[in-house]
Amino acid sequence: MKRLALLVALLLGALTLSPRAAQDTPRSADPPTAPIAIVGATIVDGTGAAPYVGTVVLRGDRIADAGPAVQPPAGATIVKGDGLTLIPGLFDLHTHVQVSASGQLPADWPKSLMAYLYAGVTSIAELGSHQEQFDAVRALLADGTVQGPRVAFAARFSSPAGHGAESGRPDTHTREVLTPRDANDGMAAVLAGPKPDLIKVFTDGWRYGTAPDMSSMQEETLAALIVQAHAANLPVITHTVTVARAKIAARAGADIIGHGMNDGDVDAELIDLLKTHKMTYVPTLSVYEPKGGRPTTPLLSEVLDPAILEAFNESPARTAAVAPPTRRWLALMRNTSLLRQAGVTFGAGTDNGMPSTFHGWNTLRELTLLVQGGLTPLEAITAATGNSARALRVDKDRGTIAAGRLADLVLIDGRPHERIADLERIRTVYFAGRAVDRAKLRARITSPELAPLPARTPPVLLDDFEGAGDRASNGQLWVNYSDSGHDRSRAIWTHGLRTAKNHTLSIQSRMAHKDRPYTQLVLPLAGGGLLPADLRPFSGVTFDARGDGAYRFVIWTRSAREYVSYYAPFSAGASWSTITIDFASLMKDDARVSTWKRDAATAVVFETSRGPGDTAWLEIDNLTLRK
Repeated sequence: MKRLALLVALLLGALTLSPRAAQDTPRSADPPTAPIAIVGATIVDGTGAAPYVGTVVLRGDRIADAGPAVQPPAGATIVKGDGLTLIPGLFDLHTHVQVSASGQLPADWPKSLMAYLYAGVTSIAELGSHQEQFDAVRALLADGTVQGPRVAFAARFSSPAGHGAESGRPDTHTREVLTPRDANDGMAAVLAGPKPDLIKVFTDGWRYGTAPDMSSMQEETLAALIVQAHAANLPVITHTVTVARAKIAARAGADIIGHGMNDGDVDAELIDLLKTHKMTYVPTLSVYEPKGGRPTTPLLSEVLDPAILEAFNESPARTAAVAPPTRRWLALMRNTSLLRQAGVTFGAGTDNGMPSTFHGWNTLRELTLLVQGGLTPLEAITAATGNSARALRVDKDRGTIAAGRLADLVLIDGRPHERIADLERIRTVYFAGRAVDRAKLRARITSPELAPLPARTPPVLLDDFEGAGDRASNGQLWVNYSDSGHDRSRAIWTHGLRTAKNHTLSIQSRMAHKDRPYTQLVLPLAGGGLLPADLRPFSGVTFDARGDGAYRFVIWTRSAREYVSYYAPFSAGASWSTITIDFASLMKDDARVSTWKRDAATAVVFETSRGPGDTAWLEIDNLTLRK
């Protein structure tokens, strides 16, 4: 019976998710029968070619024709483009949509996605999501529940004790690999799950001289990862910030250098490697730009969640603390000029979500900084369109204005190929051939309420641990969290045996030597923990447990201004006992709460905390919601 319940749960989970390919075909009403002809605009086609005045015809979600002599077809809806400029939808090759640029509030990630579309950024590379979350976001974008750009999701790798793996997030969020054999095993595990669109590798542990360096990836290991990624037709972007490590990334065959060279001037050897290997350089200038206060352009205010805007208004000097030293900023800008003069290919990316690096708006800011670094406005636009599309291997589908390409376009009231600041003067964004209702997007982004997401009612049986691997009866993957840092507490877990045919979840924890160390084993309730679950039909939860002391049962929720945790303590001894947690007895900040938002739960959590250096164990079975 336990295996039958698992099969049913997995089938139901599969039915709720759209296939990966659906992210490129947002669902909408039937395509209009009449084509759209944008007539008389200056066309910047994304190839780097000289702009021309002409006509672009849209039919359905594609560009049907484009050129200086193209005539509107009979019956076309005419959009007059006189005095306007039409460019391809922009790309951002480095985003973290689940992170807020305020530095203190969690991001309302659907609003982050809306901000890109509002700003004319129609394709992004998302480099910070957990692999289990990919298909949930793809499905919401495909069916129109969430409005946003086309998202390329990255699976992440680092070296042991390397950057990207120090935050206490799940082991599967950033896989640590030391040797080529580790790399092959890690890539096999990644490709067995929801497939990524690219691979991000943290290759460089330099911490800018502001903190002790972390480890850096060995060239042989990086090369093994890249071979496997390319065999799966996945491009590789590296976190690389030093000249020496950029040479390693180039020799290993990476496709994109993510971040700019901060530690000194590029040399002839690196330039030759970048050009020989046809690499794309994405310096993310906007995340490093010295920031003395909150920028105030009109477009920025239109893409800021009110909670984030309020956080900045309350602490206007906040951004000064994260400004990089002048010498590193000057090195970044010198290298931008040197590499542009040498003919290296540039792409566009921001590291949006990092402090003071705003979703949507900062992509446009990045192009301004590229121009300040020596690119022409036309070259900067090309970097953010055709070049970035090639780097992601989607250039046959988008990134340029040509017949057959997706009709992701931005109509601008100005001449951004001559004055890059005109990028903010957006008249219309076309996505898949349709004009985006930017007023509606703006209203949603600036609403004080969270962007609505559908809440799923979970099954009564969350997990009986009879399935193979770490996937629960509810179809979700168990993952681990802990205190942060490379010196974090560690947990391993596996299926144990309660009887000959009855399995349990067995968790072994070793605490770090720090104040209040802890480990958490987390079961998301829907969408890898991104989607809310409705627990209102249930009064509590029961499970069987045995262990060696005190623990916490925790429920994570998505509320108006923050992700809130509610908990109940429980104890387990050496003999099995049944634990019942009443939802009405949960606590927050060590105080009883009378009510909590039960239709916004995202995960259930088993937390272990002991003294520094101590060990602990816990076994659980038959995790069930109670009516």
